[in-house]
Amino acid sequence: MMLDTVDMDGIVVIGEGEKDEAPMLYNGERVGNGRGPQVDVAVDPLEGTRLTAMGRPGAVAVIACSPRGTMYNPYDIFYMEKIAVGPAARGMIDLNAPVAWNIAQVARAKGIAVEEVTVIILDRDRNTEIADQVRAAGARIKFITDGDAPAAVSAAIPGSGVDMMLGIGGSTEGVIAAVALKCVGGDFQGRLWPRHDDDRELAARRGLDVNQVLLLENLVRGDDCMFAASGVTTGELLRGVEYVAGGAVSESLVMRSRSGTVRRIRTEHHWRKLQGINATVN
Repeated sequence: MMLDTVDMDGIVVIGEGEKDEAPMLYNGERVGNGRGPQVDVAVDPLEGTRLTAMGRPGAVAVIACSPRGTMYNPYDIFYMEKIAVGPAARGMIDLNAPVAWNIAQVARAKGIAVEEVTVIILDRDRNTEIADQVRAAGARIKFITDGDAPAAVSAAIPGSGVDMMLGIGGSTEGVIAAVALKCVGGDFQGRLWPRHDDDRELAARRGLDVNQVLLLENLVRGDDCMFAASGVTTGELLRGVEYVAGGAVSESLVMRSRSGTVRRIRTEHHWRKLQGINATVN
């Protein structure tokens, strides 16, 4: 994602640099050319590194932005408890409530039986108890190995086969998902999940309340945010990169909260022409 090719002045509020020990896209990094509007940026250049490496479905590149100072910053608290639903269940969920209650709320909102509700969960040991509660409630579970940002978004996309997302995943992905769900009228709640005492001490120094349930308006204020994702490997949300003679084809999803616009963009990339353009750039 070449952020410096557009007129913007962005600060990475949430990146993956520190978490992945990468040299770029760290929290606080300035991106863009400085000539455009000032924005906060949350970015995961490859959501699903393992999926890509193993050729599995569902890897995406994602970015979200909002006006400067409106995006929640979890600093180096890398994990978050989450619940995400689509527009039908907006305003009907509560992260403090039992899992069974939330599932029943979604079922009521969508006019289906509890047994027909499908909950998508990141397959991690930390989510075992949540999965057990979903089973006890009688709902269906769809496990994923990685990529809980697109999983959260899929809960709001008609025809995805997913009704809600639950579990503990990355805080970066949580804020990105919150922006996306705000764009499509869905709902999201999160709560920071400190892994150990060092995380709790860091949160206290940063003034972060690890007991606070973060609503959409806490995670991204106002109604002027944007979300974009491009498929890397084909999944339920997007088709991955397909190589064809002389180039490749990609699919992207672009959403804006203020207009409610959702665009799916199919792009053809021609290697020879692109290389010619890049050769002229100093």
